[in-house]
Amino acid sequence: MNSNYALHETLEVHEIAAFKTVCMTKSKTMQVLVTDPELKQILQQDVQLSQQQLQELSGVLSKAT
Repeated sequence: MNSNYALHETLEVHEIAAFKTVCMTKSKTMQVLVTDPELKQILQQDVQLSQQQLQELSGVLSKAT
């Protein structure tokens, strides 16, 4: 992967990571509030996927410096 990212590209990845963090936080919060088991499972899957995606974005950001 190219380690010479333009500033706007780095900022966009930061923006995506911030948005994904907010979405994951909402899914974690909603898990406590919902009563439907199927919806809880969907929210749990979303949290797990979000964690993986944030790790990938972190890797991209570490190469951008």
